[in-house]
Amino acid sequence: MSTTVLSARALSVLLGDWRHHSGTLAQALADRVRLLVLDGRIALGARLPAERQLADHEGVSRTTVAAAYARLRELGYLVSRRGSGSVTALPAGDAPAFDVVDRPDMLDFSKATLPALPAVVDAAAAAVARLPQHLGLAGFDLYGLDEVRQAIADRFTARGLPTSADEIMVTLGAQRAIALIAQALVGRGDRVLVENPSYPHALEAFSSAGARLVGVPVSTEHGWDDEAFEQLLPRSAPCLAYLMPDLHNPTSATMPAAQRERVAALADRHGTRIVVDETMVDLAFDPATVQVPMASCSPRIITVGSVGKSIWGGIRLGWIRADRETIGELARARPAGDLGSPTLEQLLLSELLQRFDGLVAERTAQLRAGEQLLRALLSERFPEWRLPEVDGGLVLWTNLGRPVASEFALLARAEGVQLGAGPRFSIDGAFERYLRLPFCYPETLTRRAVDAMERAWERLGPARADVPDDDALVTTVV
Repeated sequence: MSTTVLSARALSVLLGDWRHHSGTLAQALADRVRLLVLDGRIALGARLPAERQLADHEGVSRTTVAAAYARLRELGYLVSRRGSGSVTALPAGDAPAFDVVDRPDMLDFSKATLPALPAVVDAAAAAVARLPQHLGLAGFDLYGLDEVRQAIADRFTARGLPTSADEIMVTLGAQRAIALIAQALVGRGDRVLVENPSYPHALEAFSSAGARLVGVPVSTEHGWDDEAFEQLLPRSAPCLAYLMPDLHNPTSATMPAAQRERVAALADRHGTRIVVDETMVDLAFDPATVQVPMASCSPRIITVGSVGKSIWGGIRLGWIRADRETIGELARARPAGDLGSPTLEQLLLSELLQRFDGLVAERTAQLRAGEQLLRALLSERFPEWRLPEVDGGLVLWTNLGRPVASEFALLARAEGVQLGAGPRFSIDGAFERYLRLPFCYPETLTRRAVDAMERAWERLGPARADVPDDDALVTTVV
């Protein structure tokens, strides 16, 4: 198996601004690399750049890099192999943050996921009862069952966007939908405009397709930067723009209707197709605030959705809404990745869509209670943290007030809880002041996570006087 080789430049992008740390520079560098390995942003078995190369690129002494590498070897995150340099590894019994954690004392608070609603059981039984009607078919269908496509189309129509079944493709979840779009519509070296911060696995899908990511800032306070759109779209000429205008992940911001119109018109003018991710759209606390789908602004917009966030992540189905020509193009590209969506799961989805409004109402009631609980606990334990006001979603994009998110995440892991540090959601290593904290967990787990965070915060200690307390959020990458 070939070894991934990280150049000093590539590692620097992942490292971001790693120097803000309560310890030495060597400790800061070692801790950031360690978190990148645990997060999965540096693959296991990857070869890190030579000490001198990294030292020259980062403007530090070779002694600093050598000490950092030595610390990583001591902890089990680097292995030195003759002829292969320093290769990333994991200590025995450890696991990356995105994998299932086998340690019984570890709470994975880095994921924003919900347990299944009880109605899934009844819907599954009803789906099984309907299955015999479909057993005479081959089971390989690149588009999806007609009845399911029609049910999804009807929901778009009810939301103010007239849609027909042949404008829908059923996919193996929203993530597979995004990967398929990237595979079919992005060429190696093409630019793709993305929000910064954004959903990490979407960024990975476009990067895996060979895209060069261009970041447009979005924040809890100010939403999307109009000026950045106006500069980046004509200057960068991206082939696609990936946006989450409804309860954006991770900031939970919602793009105003007038801005949607402006962005869609600007994208059309410069030949950029917009991919709208609607996986969070059903999680608004007040259904009256849900806007007409952004695809109503342009026939060229592609929309991705699923029930993975609203009903249950175990239902690995999603959908793509696009014009008929684009749906056909995606269908032609699909066999390289999969040969269609499972029939039984589609029948389950059909059952759930029939009772969807009631299920969403039940879910949002749970989320409102969870948000109130987490906000109260954080306000009491961490009064210096800045919590955003949200209208729904699953998370609080929390400003810690100082750039210590990665260091804090490592300390919290030692206390038994995994956290989503801000740089995980960045294209450039930014957001060291931020954590993404989910409010979708049961009360007992939320309280346990906050207790662990409090212990970790105490271990972190007071802010250093030489660390500026500015409010800079992002840097734009072109």
